[in-house]
Amino acid sequence: MQLAGKRVLITGAGHGLGRAIALEFARVGSAVIVTDRELPRVESVVAEIFGMGFHASGYAFDVTQAEQIIAVREQLHRDHGPIDVLVNNAGTVFGGEFGSIPLDRHLATIAINLSGLIAVTHAFLPDLIARPESRLVNIASAAAVLALPLASTYAASKWGVLGFSESLREELRQHGQRHLRVSTICPSYISTGLFEGVKPARLTSLLTPEYVAKAVCRAAERGSEFVMLPRSARLLYSVASLMPRSLCSFICRRLGVTTSMTQWRGRAGR
Repeated sequence: MQLAGKRVLITGAGHGLGRAIALEFARVGSAVIVTDRELPRVESVVAEIFGMGFHASGYAFDVTQAEQIIAVREQLHRDHGPIDVLVNNAGTVFGGEFGSIPLDRHLATIAINLSGLIAVTHAFLPDLIARPESRLVNIASAAAVLALPLASTYAASKWGVLGFSESLREELRQHGQRHLRVSTICPSYISTGLFEGVKPARLTSLLTPEYVAKAVCRAAERGSEFVMLPRSARLLYSVASLMPRSLCSFICRRLGVTTSMTQWRGRAGR
């Protein structure tokens, strides 16, 4: 799929990884639509893209508020028309022992990371199906396939994103809608501040937002179904999937995967 000229909507694009994704799509010539809960963030990234010599537009909405999503979709249709690519990036995390984290934070994690992603997809899916060629890119996490103590609800939400993506892809195939490709991106820790204080597992390191953003663009271009970053994490996952669960858990402990959140002091955010 040629990304130049395609309308690409990105949630949570006002900062962090979402901002990097917006800038990368702008560089390849896409018509970027920046969305975020905070309007000043939207305006800042749109201005940054214009400053680079590219075009962008922006809208503020909260992914947990279905009526806001629908209103923005209707306004977007009036302003520019339907989208060709949807990147579901908005997310949050609250680290700590499960029982010590207030219930409302657990529920907020699910609401933003999973329910919000589903709500945005539900609203824009008719647009994507109607286009001759389109992409749905869901940002999950390496925690979608490996246990992550001290971030259990975050991991649960990302497992949900992966399961949703896999199931929707097969549903689209069954209905002959193969022109809409569904990609799931599963990166390890990214240096955006969201996971400040974590200790990446052995054989991995903190990923830069720019590195992940390039991978997102490649996945959209190629229609890749599943992308795990970095390569060492993908290798671990490939090997672990062939092992008994007890052995996989042992190796993850030895590599520091299951203790990586011990010193988390990051910020919650979208």
